[in-house]
Amino acid sequence: MSLSIRNQLRGTVTSVTSGEAMATVRVHLEGGQDITAAVTADSVKELGIAEGSAVRALVKSTEVALATGPVEGVSIRNQIPGKIMTIAMGVAMASLKLEVEGGELTAAITKEAVDELGLFVGSSVIALIKSTEIALATV
Repeated sequence: MSLSIRNQLRGTVTSVTSGEAMATVRVHLEGGQDITAAVTADSVKELGIAEGSAVRALVKSTEVALATGPVEGVSIRNQIPGKIMTIAMGVAMASLKLEVEGGELTAAITKEAVDELGLFVGSSVIALIKSTEIALATV
């Protein structure tokens, strides 16, 4: 299956905590980072996701926020350090390709945010991704 989602990070499930409707799935990415995905309990069951399962974490570029350093006091669990490799600047929006341990991430943010944060090729950033914005695919 082909997808328009550019952000596809491979990893292994390290834990699954299922509730009545939702589950949190902890994934150890190939780059060494740990992330959490919040998916439906039905999806976990239907996809056979369990500890040790190989998965791909899928994230739309519009769901990746950027910070210039680690962020405290926020509910966003997934904070992945990276370095900006390219910036494609449009009139209103920009697409930034990040190098992260074990792969790449793309973030779509406003041109205004790029300017205000002073981002440039080579900048170190932290990619922020809410656990509810991560989909999982079995490998």
